[in-house]
Amino acid sequence: MIWVAGIGIVINTITALMFMRGRKSDINIRGAFLHMAADALVSVGVVLAGAAILLTGAVLIDPVVSLVIVAVIAWGTWGLLRDSVKMSLAAVPDGVDETAVRTALAALPGVERVHHLHIWPMSTTETALTAHLVMPGGHPGDIFLRETAHRLEHDHAIGHVTLQIEVETGGCKEGSCQ
Repeated sequence: MIWVAGIGIVINTITALMFMRGRKSDINIRGAFLHMAADALVSVGVVLAGAAILLTGAVLIDPVVSLVIVAVIAWGTWGLLRDSVKMSLAAVPDGVDETAVRTALAALPGVERVHHLHIWPMSTTETALTAHLVMPGGHPGDIFLRETAHRLEHDHAIGHVTLQIEVETGGCKEGSCQ
């Protein structure tokens, strides 16, 4: 058992190291990294518990080591769970400042007001935005839309932008559209 677990330490550590680089930017890669790291930790626990039981004969070491491993894994994966729940609830991603995005859109030439602004993660690496821009002077054209989308991607890492232009100031209020 100790030898098999020792081999598990080597294989799972190497695999975890392969996922180490992308673990900060992608929740899926972080999940794979944590899984492999936890497997390596379990194998370390098996080696240590097995050796301690061989030396002392105290079989109580096995469940104690198991509980320690469970606690370490739970502590280490809490952030992954939190981020997964946050993404599934379509919350604004951590790297996006909603107020700054709203301010940037409101500062565009011809924009009188921004409302129905929604920002959410499409995946762990892609963010989407929809918004209504009230522009009483008229629809500015496709170039304006392309440049605004480019600006949002460059300045705020929002790659999927859908903007609705409203030319009537009375058509939509902050709470509802008619």
